[in-house]
Amino acid sequence: MAETEIILAGEAAMLAFGQKLAALVRIGDVIALEGGLGAGKTTLARGILEGLGLEEEAPSPSFAIVQPYAVPEVRLPVAHVDLYRLDGPEEAEELGLDEYAMDSLLIVEWPDRLGEGAWPDALRFHIDIAPDGARRLTARVPGAWTERWSQI
Repeated sequence: MAETEIILAGEAAMLAFGQKLAALVRIGDVIALEGGLGAGKTTLARGILEGLGLEEEAPSPSFAIVQPYAVPEVRLPVAHVDLYRLDGPEEAEELGLDEYAMDSLLIVEWPDRLGEGAWPDALRFHIDIAPDGARRLTARVPGAWTERWSQI
């Protein structure tokens, strides 16, 4: 799995990067977003959703846990998931995430709540806040993304 670091200067850059990613996603892809509270996980997810055609602002799925989006609202089905409130992997079973992963793009915030082995083929971003406020994204790019990643 290749690793790449990207520095994004602010919220607009994070949204624009998400829109760029949206041009490359496919049904069955999982994008895992890791980082502390306020790091920008939801902002990146919103950029992806905007790039897929969502016209209104995407709410954070913190309370709903799973926020689905369907065609024609977006160009392909998406499930935006926030696992922050889960206490362990067993609580995720009833969410049907594997089913979403089969017929949708799955964007998962706080994937670590499911343990290390969850979605080994996911495109993973760990987001840190730099001292100047910029966001540092460490991307772990799986083999399934190698060709598409070269277009970023």
